[in-house]
Amino acid sequence: MSATSATGSTPSTPSARSQDHRFFGHPLGLMTLFGTELWERFSYYGMRAILLYFITDTLANGGLGIDRSTGVAITSIYGASVYLLSVVGGWLADRVIGARRATLYGGLIIATGHVLLAVPGGAPTAFAGIISVAVGTGLLKPNVSSMVGDLYERGDARRDGGFSIFYMGINLGSFFSPILVGAARSWGGYHAGFLVAAIGMAFALVFFVLGRKALYGAGDHVDNPITREERPALARGGVGILGLIALSALAAWGVASWRGNGSAFGTEGVVDTISYLAFAAPIAYFIVMLRSPKVTAPERKRVLAYIPLFIAAMLFWMINEQAASSLSAFAEDKTDLSFLWWTIEPAFFQSVNPLIIILFAPVFAGVWSKLAERGPSTAHKFGIGLALAALSFVFLAVMTALAGDAKVGSGVLVGTYAIQTIGELFLSPVGLAATTLLAPAAFRSQAMALWFLAPSAGQAITAQLVSATDDLANNYASYFGTIGVVTLAIAGMFFLVTPWITRHIREGEEA
Repeated sequence: MSATSATGSTPSTPSARSQDHRFFGHPLGLMTLFGTELWERFSYYGMRAILLYFITDTLANGGLGIDRSTGVAITSIYGASVYLLSVVGGWLADRVIGARRATLYGGLIIATGHVLLAVPGGAPTAFAGIISVAVGTGLLKPNVSSMVGDLYERGDARRDGGFSIFYMGINLGSFFSPILVGAARSWGGYHAGFLVAAIGMAFALVFFVLGRKALYGAGDHVDNPITREERPALARGGVGILGLIALSALAAWGVASWRGNGSAFGTEGVVDTISYLAFAAPIAYFIVMLRSPKVTAPERKRVLAYIPLFIAAMLFWMINEQAASSLSAFAEDKTDLSFLWWTIEPAFFQSVNPLIIILFAPVFAGVWSKLAERGPSTAHKFGIGLALAALSFVFLAVMTALAGDAKVGSGVLVGTYAIQTIGELFLSPVGLAATTLLAPAAFRSQAMALWFLAPSAGQAITAQLVSATDDLANNYASYFGTIGVVTLAIAGMFFLVTPWITRHIREGEEA
C-alpha cells in the first residue's frame, strides 16, 4: 500500500518501504506498532488483572461490593464482549474508516475508559469505563495487527520476523502490567492501579501518533469500501444483527422470568443477553457459510470439518481466559500468597502466562520447524492444546480437594497456568491459519472475525457456568474438576475425528 507524503515525496512507495531497515532490520513503522501494542496490552492486561477484585471488594475498600459469582460472570462477559466487538471493529476498518483511524479512535476510547476507572465515581462511572475499554479494544485489537502486515511488500522475507517482534511486544506488556498495576493497587488502592493502566494507554497513543509517518501510509486506506450496490444487502444484514440482539435479550428475559426475577432484568439479564449473543453469532456465521450459493460442495465439506476445530478452540479459551475471572478469585480466596518474607499480590499470577510464552515460544517454533512433516498435524495440535487445558483444571481440582479447608501453595496456581500456556503454544499459533485454510474463498477475508468468535463464546460459557454455581468460593474443587473432566472427555472424542479434519486441511492447502 502506498501513499504520498505531505511534502510531495513518496516515502510510502514499495521501494522505500522495502528498503527501510531502521528497526532491527525492519521498517521503522514496526517500532511504532510494537510500542503501541506493548503499551496498549500493558493497559488492557493491567486493568484486567485487578478488575474482578475491584468489582467484588467492599465499598469500604474502594470496590463495588458485588458478590463473587456475579463478579466472575461480569468479568467473563467483559472478555466475551471484547472479542465480539473486535469483529465489528475489523469490519468497520475494512469497509468504512480504515485500520489506522480505527486504531486511533479505539485507543482514544480505551484511554477514556481507563481514566473513568481511575476516578472514584462509584458504579456508574466504573461501568462506563469498563464499557469504554471494551468498545475501544474492539476497534484497536484486530486492526493494529493488520497494519503490521501492511508494512511489508508481498513476498518480503522479513514479514514473519516482523510479526514475531510485534508479538514479543504484546507479551512484554502483558508480563509487566499485572506486576506494576497489582503493586499500585496494593500501595494506593484500585483507582491507583487503574491510573497506571491509563498512563500505559497514554504511552500507546503517543507512540502511535508520533510514529505515524514511519507507517508509510499503512492502514490509511479503506481496503474494501462499501459500494452503492451493497447497501441494500448491508441494511438487511444490519436488521438481522439487531434481530439477533433482540432475540438474545428476549431469551435472557425469559430465563430471568423462569428464575423468578424477570421484572428486574439487571446485571444478570445483561450477562445472559451478551452470553446468548456470543453463542448465536458463530452459529449464524456457520449457517450463512453452509447455505451460501457462493460456497462450493468441497468448500462446504471443509466448513463442516472446521466446526470441531472451532468447538475445540472455544472450549480451550473457555478455560484459558478464566485467568481474569475464576482463577483470579481462586488466587485471592484459596491460594497461600506468602513467599518467604513477602506477600504476593494475587494479580501477579497473571504474569505467568506471558512469561512462559516469552521463554518457550521460540523453542516450540524451532521444534516445529525441525520436525516439519514429521510433527503433529494441525488437528492434533488442537487436540493436545485442549487436553492440556482440561488437565490444568483437573490438576487444580485435585490439589484443591487434597488441601481441604487449607489454602494451596502458590506453586499449584503457577503450575495450572503453566500447563494451560503450554497448551496455548500448541493451539493458538495454528488457529488462524487453519481458519483461513478451511474457510470458503468467499469468506476467507473474514477468517479473523470467525476466529475471534471462539474466545467470545468460550467466555460466555464461563459466565453461564459461574452463574449456575452456588457459592463458588466454597466449591472450587467441584467447579474446576467438573469442567476439567468434561473437557478432557470432549478432547478424547476430538482425537477420533482428527484424521477426517486433517484430510480436509490438506485439501484446503492444495486448493
